[in-house]
Amino acid sequence: MKALNTFLEGIGRFVIRLTEQTGLWFTMLWRAITWGFRPPYEVKEWLRQMERVGFESIPVVFLTAMFTGMVLSLQTYTGLQRVHAENFVGSIVALAMLRELSPVLCGFMVAGRVASSMAAEIGTMRVTEQLDALEALATDAVQYLFVPRIIAGITMLPLLVLLGDALGIYGGYVVAVKLMHTNPVVYMENSYQFVKMNDIWSGLIKASAFGLILTTTGCVRGYYTSGGAEGVGRSTTAAVVSASLSIVVADFFLTKILF
Repeated sequence: MKALNTFLEGIGRFVIRLTEQTGLWFTMLWRAITWGFRPPYEVKEWLRQMERVGFESIPVVFLTAMFTGMVLSLQTYTGLQRVHAENFVGSIVALAMLRELSPVLCGFMVAGRVASSMAAEIGTMRVTEQLDALEALATDAVQYLFVPRIIAGITMLPLLVLLGDALGIYGGYVVAVKLMHTNPVVYMENSYQFVKMNDIWSGLIKASAFGLILTTTGCVRGYYTSGGAEGVGRSTTAAVVSASLSIVVADFFLTKILF
């Protein structure tokens, strides 16, 4: 009986904490939305964060998307060859990258690289009382720190996903045509035969949503950091884990809505 009570108490604490964290996340998101339409507009900071989120993430997106397309092409070719349907490898690679793999993998990579750094940066500002100094100077921390990062995430993730789409499809082409000796004309025709505009737009919508999720999560985790340097480490880890899990959950519901 005691073990059962302990187990139920653990579940209750988890549910309460999850509810509290979700409430904090949506509260800070709403504050960021309201402050986003109020002057002053820190355009230079917006551009700096866009460079940080977008341009500096190109190498990791390049490698991830390219090799994902190559592996997917190799796996689908060897599988479809058993039923003599290897000509449809291009269609599978294109649809998988556009609809699912490119948005989700780009979201994961950028979450690991950007959400963690945002949490560490803002968390360090919290434990060193720099956020208190901003408030003393009548500067709202949400407007100054959250808004540029969220805008950067929403605008730059779709561009990274477009790059990932192209690289993934090209990687699949290289493997299927150069390595497995598939007919290049048939591969290219089948790659775009079943692709519709909704497949492209759905991936871009997912990318914007994932950019919103990972930047907001990183900022919120950093904003509520406590416990000194150890707390900054915990916030950084929690930002990556929370953002990744949120992307997976949001991906399911977005897929259900968009298709």
